[in-house]
Amino acid sequence: MQFREIGQTGVRVGVIGLGCEHLDHKPYAQVKETIDAALAAGVTHLDVFMPGQEVRENIARALGNRRKDVTIQGHIGSTDIHQQYDISRDLKVVRRFFEGYLRLFGYIDFGMMFFIDSEEDYRGVFETDFIQYVLERKRQGDIRHIGFSSHSPVMARRVIETGVPELMMFSINPAFDLHPAGIDVLQRLTQADKMDVSAFQGLDPVRAELYKLCEQKGVGITVMKALGAGKLISPEHTPFARPLTVAQCVHYALTRPAVAAVMLGCQNGQEVRRAMEYFDASEEERDYSHVLGTLKSEFRGHCVYCGHCQPCPSGIDIAAVNKYLDVARLDEANVPPSIRSHYLHLEHRGSECIACKSCEKRCPFGVPVAENMRAAQRIFGE
Repeated sequence: MQFREIGQTGVRVGVIGLGCEHLDHKPYAQVKETIDAALAAGVTHLDVFMPGQEVRENIARALGNRRKDVTIQGHIGSTDIHQQYDISRDLKVVRRFFEGYLRLFGYIDFGMMFFIDSEEDYRGVFETDFIQYVLERKRQGDIRHIGFSSHSPVMARRVIETGVPELMMFSINPAFDLHPAGIDVLQRLTQADKMDVSAFQGLDPVRAELYKLCEQKGVGITVMKALGAGKLISPEHTPFARPLTVAQCVHYALTRPAVAAVMLGCQNGQEVRRAMEYFDASEEERDYSHVLGTLKSEFRGHCVYCGHCQPCPSGIDIAAVNKYLDVARLDEANVPPSIRSHYLHLEHRGSECIACKSCEKRCPFGVPVAENMRAAQRIFGE
């Protein structure tokens, strides 16, 4: 397992986490098998958004005295008032379901404001007593950190700009990132036929800027829908020329700015162990650039952090330098100290570039790497 800090919270988690949705309505023995396999593999971060009492009880029972070994995302506003997953901003209902978490788990590491996808969702959280309830729970220590979940890059940006959240749970995969921000990717995901590729025009700038903003603001990201509900790895349903692998989907998400962990939905120990094969995959097996390569003209000159530029004779991690540079360019006069620190802690920096341009010959997207290295030296002073 590899570990990353979630934003600026000081909380380090395994880069593959467990999304527990598929443990709902499963017998306790299966829940315990999955939890045991996850913890044995080094998983430390769990997402428990399901409102059902039984699945929460099963997870808490399976953890037992190992509760302290994991961090949990618990969602505020997730309910089943109609005998199905539902959203509520009614504080009476919200309290009942959220305080059920607290009775089972003692505290929640990340209290996630659930499903902020629309203007109505935003107002229901930030223009009612809902947000005061969340803040009070944090003051009392029941919530260690505040987060939120969203599928809309436009609304997610509004939430981040309030300055309240420290974590965003967001749907990230190549197909979603290639859809324009105005497209309802959830609706596309649930279509019976293949996802429509006609809207693909290169990485959507609204999504790309959202991830950079999170890095700039110190807001961590945990990723849902990394496999597109299985469509991206399905020969029948992939929107691309050929399906992606699990390792490629995971690697794509982990190379986005601010991403701390990819939450994979496993429902047994075998699926957990299969997910961990990511760490044994070669760079070639993780390489997702063939998907973006079909749209080379749209990506011309823009780094997608794929790593094809390596190896660098000076040892520079070119993708990392480009990632921090992209964030710094959002506001060159006010580069966040955390971004500057991340850059300066790289073993080799832009100033060490010898401009041999061997990286540029390997880059599928025509990125002016040597020019970017000079820009990084100018902006960061190293």
